[in-house]
Amino acid sequence: MGLDLVEISPDAKPPVCRIIDYQKFLYQMKKRLKEQKAKQQQSEVKELRFGPQTDEHDLEFKFNHAKKFLTDGDKVRAYVFFRGRQILFKEQGEELLLNFADRLKDYGKLDQKPYLEGKKMTILISPLSKKK
Repeated sequence: MGLDLVEISPDAKPPVCRIIDYQKFLYQMKKRLKEQKAKQQQSEVKELRFGPQTDEHDLEFKFNHAKKFLTDGDKVRAYVFFRGRQILFKEQGEELLLNFADRLKDYGKLDQKPYLEGKKMTILISPLSKKK
């Protein structure tokens, strides 16, 4: 008849087998996995860059971008990049990032406190509600 004996559940007592067309079975499994993958929610990480002496207007402008990213369901990575001797103003950069995270507390939660990695001080903010 051109059918195959396929073991469906090997852990069951006794093992469960089915007489089916194996190629059709593989095709249906691939199709099912593809549908599941399509239904998964993909969240991206959007980045915002600041300088240690970022002005209030620029901070407000970036806040609006971050608010949009968080309401869309994406994570936001904000970082202060120190160039040359600006690394002396680490406290100023940390204060800037904490102020930025505090403004966004209605839209997202702070995942990581500010940490310094080379010449970048970074925070990560996740959205409060999931993408719909």
